[in-house]
Amino acid sequence: MSEADAAVLAEVGVFLGSLAAGDLAERCQQGPAHDAASWAVRKRSLTGRSSARWAGSITKASHDQWALARRGQVAHMAWLRRQIASIEARLARPLGAKADKRHGLARGYGSRGEWHAKSRRLHALKARLAVVEADWTAGRVRVVRGGRRLANVRHHLHAAGLDEQAWRERWRAERMFLSADGETGKRFGNETIRVTDTGQVSLKLPAALAHLANAPHGRYVLDAPVAFRHRGQEWLDRITVDRAVAYRIHHDVVRGRWYVTASWQRVATPVLPLETALARGVVGVDMNDDHLAAWHLDVHGNPVGEPQRFFYDLTGTAEHRDAQIRHALTRLLHHARRCGASAIAVEDLDFSDGTSREKHGRNKRFRRLISRFPTAKLKSRLVSMAAEQDIAIVAVDPAYTSRWGAQHWQKPLTTPTRRISRHDAASIAVGRRALGHPIRRRTAPPHDDQSDRRGHRTVQARPDTRRREETRPHIPGPRTRCAPPGSGAKAGDQGVQHRSGHPAEHRSWQQDSLRLSP
Repeated sequence: MSEADAAVLAEVGVFLGSLAAGDLAERCQQGPAHDAASWAVRKRSLTGRSSARWAGSITKASHDQWALARRGQVAHMAWLRRQIASIEARLARPLGAKADKRHGLARGYGSRGEWHAKSRRLHALKARLAVVEADWTAGRVRVVRGGRRLANVRHHLHAAGLDEQAWRERWRAERMFLSADGETGKRFGNETIRVTDTGQVSLKLPAALAHLANAPHGRYVLDAPVAFRHRGQEWLDRITVDRAVAYRIHHDVVRGRWYVTASWQRVATPVLPLETALARGVVGVDMNDDHLAAWHLDVHGNPVGEPQRFFYDLTGTAEHRDAQIRHALTRLLHHARRCGASAIAVEDLDFSDGTSREKHGRNKRFRRLISRFPTAKLKSRLVSMAAEQDIAIVAVDPAYTSRWGAQHWQKPLTTPTRRISRHDAASIAVGRRALGHPIRRRTAPPHDDQSDRRGHRTVQARPDTRRREETRPHIPGPRTRCAPPGSGAKAGDQGVQHRSGHPAEHRSWQQDSLRLSP
């Protein structure tokens, strides 16, 4: 980007950012009393200073920010109420009392000092809850344009390794407003920020900055073209037919670069029946703190090929963690496509109510692990990315997958040249549960002197195979230790075979898998 273009974009972004700040303050003052009439008044006042389309984008962004803050208040109140209920339940128990899951009783605190500290924390949480509830009732939200974290850095410049000038540059860049919603039917899908098929970028200048225009109709055309490496062909297909595309221009002060982000709404993905999604097998996935363990299973529940592991690093900034998750899921989807599977089975994990000390005690390492484990982000990101590849996502009950997988699959699949981990075996358990098979394996056939020449089957059978669970046909005759004809009629009632649909495995775990998304 040339210095002239960067100066124009900075001036436009700062000007529109000031308008967005004032509109957000006015929107927050209105609170829940906001209606269509007040929105129209705000938009008309902004139209005279910028344009109708810039005014629409600013008012929409203000309303979305206020709604996001309100949803944050609801989540915070729910978290505070759960913490208060958990502490009150433990305070009501005697010191050192053990938990009683049958009667729903929590364990007591270990010492009098801990009980006293928790009682003080209970009063502090109740005071915080009262403040949040008062803000919710009054419709008051607390929003910082530019980010609260960056605002707090202003008071700790030495610790952040910044000076005042560097901080102000970042603060100004974060408070710029250069976002425009798309419009279907307009040229290239957006009239405010227009990107042509050749990569030329132009934007409609506000009325107060019309003197900066270098093109007709009050527009400014940038010298540097843009290119979208990710989904560039899909973006080109949309703007060719004038489909709506939203753009956002932002400045990265650390790298000294300007970026253009394009976004659009995709059509709804058609819902596939579960039988159709599992017709070509499934890739079972066991989610862990540092990697995804995956294994391809055929329709009979047998593991095919070698186990796969897709590692990621959840340390560092939120952008780094998000990129690590995206790259790991991309490799997982490519593996599923190579295997020919049209479905991925994942565990329906949720640690939203189980990351506090009240539930996991003083095990700080485990609490940190589940607190930073992005289960919700993994599932939502996997669903959205799998929809692009026409791959279905099946969520299953995570109960006992690691334990039963290690018990029934880890040792049989381990060879001198291949070591199977507990997580690899858990991925098989997840895949078998999605296919409707029990996790347990079939036992090996008995010796020749204990049965009729190895009549037991050792391969898996589909659930619709006839007589897959019935007893072996009885061969009458004067054989040694052979039962007389007509006896052994109740042999079929013995639940000795760990097979699909058999009572050897608890019926409560033979459930239909729940799909996360279409």
